[in-house]
Amino acid sequence: MTDAATEVTTTDAAAAEPAPNRAMMERDLASSALGMVVERDDPGHAVVSMRVREDMTNGFKITHGGLVFTLADTAFAIACNEDDNITVAAGADITFLKSTVAGQTLTATAVRRTRSGRTGLYDVSVVDEHGDAVAEFRGRSITTNRSLQAEQRGA
Repeated sequence: MTDAATEVTTTDAAAAEPAPNRAMMERDLASSALGMVVERDDPGHAVVSMRVREDMTNGFKITHGGLVFTLADTAFAIACNEDDNITVAAGADITFLKSTVAGQTLTATAVRRTRSGRTGLYDVSVVDEHGDAVAEFRGRSITTNRSLQAEQRGA
């Protein structure tokens, strides 16, 4: 399904039951501009893909590391926003394992490792279209006192 507001494409089979993070992704202009496709957005688990364009490469003609990070960060954001409470990154680290180039498709899979109180820990693996490891990302989340429904109402 394609969200008209930002053109972030989702292929969630359970689209009839909107995931709590769906509203977040409908307003995510950065992910939309990068052509990210949300393949899965279950609580604690997300899969997001992105085709690398020429304008996403650096001076060495390889995918800019910041964009690999952004893909992983988007999957992390979807996975950690499991309910109506807005959850944001408290920190994240990435290890780059393999470079990629324009024309390749990268897929980030985020999985919750633990969630306790207001904090969580998530691992994200980024692979290329052959399943080769491109990067490993670890994100730390913090749940705020803000509600997604309140944000949507403008409160």
